[in-house]
Amino acid sequence: MRLVNLRVVYATACGLALAGIVHVATVFAIPALSETDALTRARSSESLEHPQRVYTLATHGEPAPAEAWLPIPDPSVAVGVCAYDLEDGPMRVSARTGAMMLSLAVHGRKGAFYAVTDQAAVRGALDLVVLTRAQYDAALANDDENEPSRDVRIVAPGDQGFVVVRVIAGLPSQRAAANDAVQAVSCTTDSPDEPDPEPAPANPPPTNPPPAGRAKPNG
Repeated sequence: MRLVNLRVVYATACGLALAGIVHVATVFAIPALSETDALTRARSSESLEHPQRVYTLATHGEPAPAEAWLPIPDPSVAVGVCAYDLEDGPMRVSARTGAMMLSLAVHGRKGAFYAVTDQAAVRGALDLVVLTRAQYDAALANDDENEPSRDVRIVAPGDQGFVVVRVIAGLPSQRAAANDAVQAVSCTTDSPDEPDPEPAPANPPPTNPPPAGRAKPNG
């Protein structure tokens, strides 16, 4: 009887352990297997030159549009996203700062890895460039020592991700301006510079030189 009870306890313990392993593995696999995760939703904006609308603030008594897909969005923050694929080149996000607070947060597959606000702007402009390590090294090599770059360069842990643009409307009267400020942000891919053609030689040799003339005999 005791042997039977031990077998039942052992089988139950093995079943619980196996169920726990399956549960933990399923939870960790959800981001990779999900077809509606944040990166998948954001990648539809790769062909856009301005952020995809994620949350647009309500104006003139109208409710916020239904395109919001962030959990519990802040009713005072307009949100947009720009997806990037660094295989096509570095991702440049350019914004002009104003009276309302603006922030940019860079996300990869494993979450956010960098954020910056309009306090980092230089002369009212904020240029954030997301690059791979190789692209970053190439950009440093091409920098002009006399004119240092004003770009905020970020090395991404992976090729794919997205940048979240947020603009805070402190007053209800600023909501329309906050929506416009998100859409005014530029999201472009920096194409790699094409190599300059080799200069032609100053005096190219003739392809078919004329035959030398015959010398006249003396006398």
